[in-house]
Amino acid sequence: MEKLAHLMYTPFTGLGLYNGHRGRRWLRNRIKIFKQFVVPSLLNQTNQNFILWVSWRHEDRGDQDILDLHEYLLHKFDKVVFTYSGVCFWDDKYEDDVAYDRLVSSVHGAIADLLNFIGEAETVLMTIQPSDDCYWSGMVEETQRTLEADNLEVFGYKRGYVMDYTTGKTAYWNPSTTPPFYTIKFPREVFMDPMKHVKYTGPYKSHEYVKDYLNAYYSDFRGFIVGTHGENISTVFNHPFAQELPEGHKPQDFPTFELLKLKTSLRKKLMRKLPHGWQRKLRYWLGERFYAKVYNWLRS
Repeated sequence: MEKLAHLMYTPFTGLGLYNGHRGRRWLRNRIKIFKQFVVPSLLNQTNQNFILWVSWRHEDRGDQDILDLHEYLLHKFDKVVFTYSGVCFWDDKYEDDVAYDRLVSSVHGAIADLLNFIGEAETVLMTIQPSDDCYWSGMVEETQRTLEADNLEVFGYKRGYVMDYTTGKTAYWNPSTTPPFYTIKFPREVFMDPMKHVKYTGPYKSHEYVKDYLNAYYSDFRGFIVGTHGENISTVFNHPFAQELPEGHKPQDFPTFELLKLKTSLRKKLMRKLPHGWQRKLRYWLGERFYAKVYNWLRS
């Protein structure tokens, strides 16, 4: 019996506004990004003892693009599981009561499919693997080794890099808040019970607060790349967290990536040219403010 099951968890659709889906072109672009950047970084891991878990919305079941992606991944990795119950961490784009119910429902809906891969493992590690960001090659090995410590419940990285996938331009990424690159260690019985699962994590309402609920250690090593490409919900290359690299310096222990080419709307091309502050305001007023009113009206 394996004592450890390590889930590399990618929430693909269902997160945030618009029910986490922005149309067919958006989905195909995101799948292309995942295959071109995330998959090579996972294949580059020195320790391949992990399960690639990708979550989708209920309504995504049977989607041909998603079925094709599943088939593609099965030829790349030993263990791949797709679930269709939604995002299995707190979505802060919703009111607390709605977010809580969604989380419990999502975890409950995913457990049966995950059980087939977790087996009788005594400990379950759940690493957040965004669908467009990458970890350094030793992440899986370092995470499993670090979380052997009985007193630790979370391991993550404080700093990393940011890359514009369309140009190859790279910079340091020095966030002032705790970034979403971490792994939570669960006892088996806690992970498998939706109510215990959610309670165990706080539930934290943003990745910034994981360490407030669980005993965490965050490494100073630059262990990740934040990918930008114009299809992001919020992250852009020209961000206050980005800091110019010294001349000749580039990230180490990551694959070499080819430049990304996407079919992008004129609206997004124009949006990218705006300063970061303007982009945030436009997304807020045209996205969150408007969408929140429509969503609340539909619920009433």
